[in-house]
Amino acid sequence: MLNYNGTILSKSHVAISPDNRAFKYGDGIFETIRVEHQKVLFAEDHYFRLMASTRMLRMQLSMNFTLEFFENEILKLISSLNFNNARVRFSIFRKEGGLYTPTNNETDFLIEASKLDVTIKEVYEVELYKDHYVYSGILSTLKSNNRLINVIASVFKTENAYDNCILLNEKKQLVEAINGNIFLLKDNIIRTPALTEGCIKGIIRKKLIEIIKKEGSLTIEETEISPFELQKADEVFITNTIVGIQPITKYRRTDYKTEISTMLHKKLKALALLS
Repeated sequence: MLNYNGTILSKSHVAISPDNRAFKYGDGIFETIRVEHQKVLFAEDHYFRLMASTRMLRMQLSMNFTLEFFENEILKLISSLNFNNARVRFSIFRKEGGLYTPTNNETDFLIEASKLDVTIKEVYEVELYKDHYVYSGILSTLKSNNRLINVIASVFKTENAYDNCILLNEKKQLVEAINGNIFLLKDNIIRTPALTEGCIKGIIRKKLIEIIKKEGSLTIEETEISPFELQKADEVFITNTIVGIQPITKYRRTDYKTEISTMLHKKLKALALLS
């Protein structure tokens, strides 16, 4: 079952036109959302990121697209599927019409959900992906449908038996992992690529920065990070909405600890339940 513009339909009854602009031009954005016990975690953050993204892309949402509407439409689908916990993808795309130049800036939405299946791996090895680069511009911070680098990097990591890959920008600095933001810990300083480096403006990234700032023993820096810093770090970990925090345990000849990332994961989980 899917929620297409507010109507619950079976997948077989949802027909996406060949003129769909998300299909033809990648003219769409999406949010990956975690639902626990029929509660949309960090709903307000996801909603406002969607609002900001549509404004940047000159898309027009309907006047009834409020935070309450956003949550209710997700939960309407969850209820129809009889799910308690779920992984949700909320997609927004511009209505059909035009070539590169749209003839209609209004939007449609599609909500998909699957049962939540989360595994934090104890052994997790990564490698750099260097065949193509993420551009360090503001558009790269959006969760748009243009994810080709993530796709081919995923093929690369599967072919080479890695758990994930770290993407670089055109300056050959760290950006993010295939499916999440990246953090490096050295001594008591945690560093993560700044948004100006081209990383996704992640919800969990934002929440974790808030947690670290409140944690008296740790310092957070949003900055430019060289790949060479990976070999000097004490811990490295990835954050995303579904997993929370996934510690990295190995990069080439470097093995990492996981104590701080495990502690932060517990704090993040507690914050999510309170949101």
